[in-house]
Amino acid sequence: MEPIGYNKNEAGVFTVIQENNVPVLRVSGEYYGCVFTKNSYKNYRLKLKVKWGTKKWEPRTDKLLDAGVLYHSQGLAGVDYWRAWMLSQEFQFMEGHFGDYWNIANAAIDIKAFASEGVISSITDENQSFLPFGTHTERTGYCTRKDNYDSPMGSWTEVELLCFEGKSLHIVNGHVVMVLENSRFWDGTQFNPLIEGKIQLQSEASEVYYKEVMIKPINEMPNEFKKYF
Repeated sequence: MEPIGYNKNEAGVFTVIQENNVPVLRVSGEYYGCVFTKNSYKNYRLKLKVKWGTKKWEPRTDKLLDAGVLYHSQGLAGVDYWRAWMLSQEFQFMEGHFGDYWNIANAAIDIKAFASEGVISSITDENQSFLPFGTHTERTGYCTRKDNYDSPMGSWTEVELLCFEGKSLHIVNGHVVMVLENSRFWDGTQFNPLIEGKIQLQSEASEVYYKEVMIKPINEMPNEFKKYF
């Protein structure tokens, strides 16, 4: 299929509603796509709250609800497998999997994780060494978060993404679930740093709600998180 294109909110996929006088972004999920920031960001703490709806669409009608925040997003949308998003790194939101990592397009990164074995996926652990994941590495572009800290279905889950000079942390309800560094992308010849960019919120065949999206610039890794690196 040809991509729908920019600034075309087909079927009202993205709408703003009110919940207790607080604006909430509802994403129906009917079409793959995203909303993304006008500005690019580098070295920041991003916080938001996420809650699932009940609707699913093809090809996820028999699969887990799925969405995510894509960071360090650069270039044109539609360069990924689904032709929906920009080159970026993904902090995944999925039932039972808040905090997983996916590479989008030609992205790669190093994650503190156990190595995969056979059909067993790599699982992150801050006591392990950094392993490379993503394009032009020996591993796939997927890694499972450490533990499940999701809120119960129908409740808001608070997520935080902390990024500083190519390092990042995936935090769910106050718990660090993944430690990453050396964010980069493969240009066909060599790796280049991928340490800043726009922020995308996904629509991925699942109904999801976002609220209280806040971002704050930082000029150093906060002391409480330096131990992870």
